[in-house]
Amino acid sequence: MRKFPENFFWGAAASAPQTEGAALIDGKSPSTWDYWFEKEPERFFNQVGPKDTSNVYYQYKEDVQLMQDMSLNSYRTSISWTRLLPDGKTVNQSAVDYYRAYFTELKAKGVEPIMNLFHFDMPMWLMEKGGWENRESVDAFAFYADTAFTLFGDIVKKWATFNEPMVHIECGYLGDAHYPGVHDYKRAIQVGFHTVMAHAKAVAAFRQNKHNDGEISCILNLSPVYAKSQDEKDQEARRLADLLLIRSLLDPIVLGSFPEELIALYKETDLLPEMVEGDLEIIANNKIDFLGVNYYQPLRVQHQDNPNLETITPGTYFKGYDWPEKRINPHRGWEIYPEGIYDISMRIKNDYGNLPWFISENGMGVEGEEKFIDEQGIVQDDYRIEFIEDHLQFLHQSIEEGSNCFGYHLWTFVDCWSWLNAYKNRYGFYRIDLDDNFKRYPKQSSFWMKDVIERNAIN
Repeated sequence: MRKFPENFFWGAAASAPQTEGAALIDGKSPSTWDYWFEKEPERFFNQVGPKDTSNVYYQYKEDVQLMQDMSLNSYRTSISWTRLLPDGKTVNQSAVDYYRAYFTELKAKGVEPIMNLFHFDMPMWLMEKGGWENRESVDAFAFYADTAFTLFGDIVKKWATFNEPMVHIECGYLGDAHYPGVHDYKRAIQVGFHTVMAHAKAVAAFRQNKHNDGEISCILNLSPVYAKSQDEKDQEARRLADLLLIRSLLDPIVLGSFPEELIALYKETDLLPEMVEGDLEIIANNKIDFLGVNYYQPLRVQHQDNPNLETITPGTYFKGYDWPEKRINPHRGWEIYPEGIYDISMRIKNDYGNLPWFISENGMGVEGEEKFIDEQGIVQDDYRIEFIEDHLQFLHQSIEEGSNCFGYHLWTFVDCWSWLNAYKNRYGFYRIDLDDNFKRYPKQSSFWMKDVIERNAIN
């Protein structure tokens, strides 16, 4: 029996745009996802858009009761910026009533809410002005954050500013999986800098807001980076991948400053973002209280033997490596490497002051999960149980060795809408039947996890 620390946070994670539904009613204005689906519905799996998602807006009481039944003691989701402040300035009372009722219900059922402010759902009114490329976004986000702290700070004591900011930077400005889907590294770096500034100003607002006496964080996807070999070139590729994709956000958010190597590299390649005097001081003075870590799979890299030196991108410095010994999720195509959770833990302990942190997302997506439904309507997801247990073994080991981890959240509680993939892959403890009024059905993993939580231990 491997016991976890007393008062360990056992829970699940989700986001407003992926679960709430009710996307364009009760005063909510469009996000980039609402706009994109209206313009190009064919890009979304089975043409399922963000309008309904998992119907939590109407079924949150049912879900919270299921959380209590499962013995969850914490839950992380997000507030919709476009619901709370449809024009960026005016508070939507319908949103206030909904969120206060939702958060109060969670607390009443013994589930601690951890509330995130931005989960890829950029307001369309701000995107029309340039989104995170526009300096105006920094103060707009800080105002939104301060509004949320004031309205809900008496209920919510643990906050996060952003979920996986590297994703909206990469997928929106170095790829086409998020709107606006452009490929421009300089613009991506500017988006990244404004995101860090928005985070820092939100933390500053949190410190000054008399309505909140809690703690604030940011949630980062911290894939450990492994090199193909011990060869000097492969090791340099690993160092640069870690610098550009991990430390570029982790260092300013946790330590309060950008890595000197990163600044030198951007200066050398004429990619430094535009800044305002005093920006770096704001970042330095507004570090987080705890860290959320999302971990799904590692990043394996090797030397880039044919770099494009004319158009600099992260791919100039490294390329992916397909490890022949990898264990794969056959339903999703991602590597399963639970050892990575231990390496992340030790890095936070040894390099980042051993600040408090928790696994804010971990999980496996499965396409066609309905084929595992038994006669009682329960998904027999032994693969998910094995996945969770393997990761918890390494997480427990890291805690035993002094890592300051206080919780584990699975992505997600009920199956959720997943951006362009919609409901192609299922992740939840509970299955949602889209053809039967979003009815919830437990998966076998929900019963297994209930036992783990109640024992506060794994075998």
